[in-house]
Amino acid sequence: MLKILILVFLSFFLFCSSAIETLTQNQSIKDGQTLLSKEKNFSIGFFSPTNSSYRYLGIWFTKVIEQTVVWVANRNDPFNDSSGVLSINQDGNLVLHDNFNHSLWSTNVSVQGQASTAAQLLDSGNLVLVQENNKKVLWQSFDYPTDTSLPNMSLGLNRRTGLNIFLTSWKSRDDPGTGDYIYKLNLTEAPQFFLYKGSIPYWRTGPWPWRSTAIKSNFKINYTNNGDEISHKYFFDDSAIITRLVVDNSGLLRQFVWNGGENRWKDFWSAPIYRCEKYGHCGAYSICNPDDIDFECSCLPGYEPKSPRQWYLREGSELGCVRKKSGLSMCGNGEGFVKMERVKAPFSPDAGQMYLSIMGYEACKQACLRNCSCTAFTSLNDGKETNCLHWYGELMDIEVHYDEKDPNVYVRVDAADLAKNTRKSGGFFGNKGRLALVVMSIALPLLPVILLAHIWLRKKKKTRVKRKFHNQSLNFTGTKGSLEGNELEDGNTNPGQPIFDLSCIVAATNNFSPANKLGQGGFGPVFKGQLPNGQHIAVKRLSKSSGQGIEEFKNEVKLIAKLQHRNLVKMIGCCIQGEEKMLIYEYMPNKSLNFFIFDPIRSSSLNWSKRFEIIIGIARGILYLHHDSRLRIIHRDLKTSNILLDDEMNPKISDFGVARIFKGDQIQDRTNRVVGT
Repeated sequence: MLKILILVFLSFFLFCSSAIETLTQNQSIKDGQTLLSKEKNFSIGFFSPTNSSYRYLGIWFTKVIEQTVVWVANRNDPFNDSSGVLSINQDGNLVLHDNFNHSLWSTNVSVQGQASTAAQLLDSGNLVLVQENNKKVLWQSFDYPTDTSLPNMSLGLNRRTGLNIFLTSWKSRDDPGTGDYIYKLNLTEAPQFFLYKGSIPYWRTGPWPWRSTAIKSNFKINYTNNGDEISHKYFFDDSAIITRLVVDNSGLLRQFVWNGGENRWKDFWSAPIYRCEKYGHCGAYSICNPDDIDFECSCLPGYEPKSPRQWYLREGSELGCVRKKSGLSMCGNGEGFVKMERVKAPFSPDAGQMYLSIMGYEACKQACLRNCSCTAFTSLNDGKETNCLHWYGELMDIEVHYDEKDPNVYVRVDAADLAKNTRKSGGFFGNKGRLALVVMSIALPLLPVILLAHIWLRKKKKTRVKRKFHNQSLNFTGTKGSLEGNELEDGNTNPGQPIFDLSCIVAATNNFSPANKLGQGGFGPVFKGQLPNGQHIAVKRLSKSSGQGIEEFKNEVKLIAKLQHRNLVKMIGCCIQGEEKMLIYEYMPNKSLNFFIFDPIRSSSLNWSKRFEIIIGIARGILYLHHDSRLRIIHRDLKTSNILLDDEMNPKISDFGVARIFKGDQIQDRTNRVVGT
């Protein structure tokens, strides 16, 4: 008996050893077993997503504590039980089947000759099927990704095979099935990647810069456009960095980096985050400037709002611009071009665009001028040669970037607008030219000092902003942060609230989906969300048209941070990033008191005993604010819609935007504005 046990043990050990990086035709992987890459970077095996009992075959990071799946074989056809088996069939293909040999997935390639095949999981995370005699790759998972791109994985078109390699989001966090969002190459004359929602453009990279580039520090992107392929891939100079690019189910393209010290994934960058990044946010022939406080959209020179009323009401479906009605002909009538500096190059969805290689600025301009259908052009030097790009028809999705790597785009205008814009841009050396020259002659010797000071201040500010916004955890349990920055500074006040990264909130609320909207208040819309740790939240998003503003925002953050009571709503954190300002609260599943008492049907569910409990709870909250807290707080806007109800119908006082702090012995105060409802 002992000999039999030893023999079984040795057989099992030998199988595991040989299966570490190779699966041959006489082996299989069953549910509960895994195959490892050589350096144990990745594993392949069966898994179930969170809150799901279905079983899938997938690849995940081995050295990451939090199981993170990067590829799924049977994403739309899961197992109901643990009967799944991965093996190589007689044809030499990888096959995923159950105990009854019912196939759910296969590599389905043609294997030449009688040579046997084997499957290997590489340390890059790529699962390959090879011929054992010559190691020729017959199939690889990098050609059929799901929602994740790994370093050195090419996305784009393989011109030899005709295979278009792209990413598709999961259906939900718990369902790896094919989702709504696709990150895919758009094969125009100037290639670029689009993020689509179904077939509708949602975000785009912009035309390729015709050369490889570094986005941040040692993060690189390689662009390839030759007879074999048109694609891009990314990598870090430090190959030890664990990273992944994901299209998530909320519509975000997110680059994550694993922080081993904190054992969590950190956002490296995400898109789209801001309004201007959404494709066509302002409509045709317009430009979006995220720094414009009043309204981010404006028409291009020579154009006017298509529907002025809807334009100024910010009604998105009617946004967009058209040629001015009083405009002159732009075909051989003295027309020219107005320069739009450092912008995201436009896209022409209908008439298209033309890429003219090796053509200097002047030749590019004249070629566009000769073609009356040419609406804009740009001329870019990639360090080796100057390239020319023309646009025809509608100009879509132009955004102010202020990045030296972004192109100058020249928009065609008629003679009148050309003269008007020339006067604006050419007046520097007009009547005040001499004064300008004098000022320049004085300032020029001081220029190096000014530049050094500017660089130092900018670097300091950039470091502070980066530390504040981009290095925050996606799980804020026990994390403290402070509100820094010009807009939110108030002496030495530190609200002590966690600061969430905007990308985290966008993902939590499914990109502020209308389906997640809970309601609308004076502050702005309120959305339901779910954090990566499963916690449900309510997000109050400051609206530009809100009657409340930054003062109320600051006031609420400062007050709630100092108040702790069972009958006061709990603030989880806040988000201040770019033009976005948000407050994140615990989610109240039973909404507010007015949802019940003013509805004849729902009000019947509140018996007098429950009503009395709610009244007592509100009274306790007010007593705490007026007498028992460290600060004496007067709410000034107490109403039924500001009394929230938790899952047990306990009342929580909310909305402290107009609250006032009184001194200990103070019983009255003056106000300079009308507050309350």
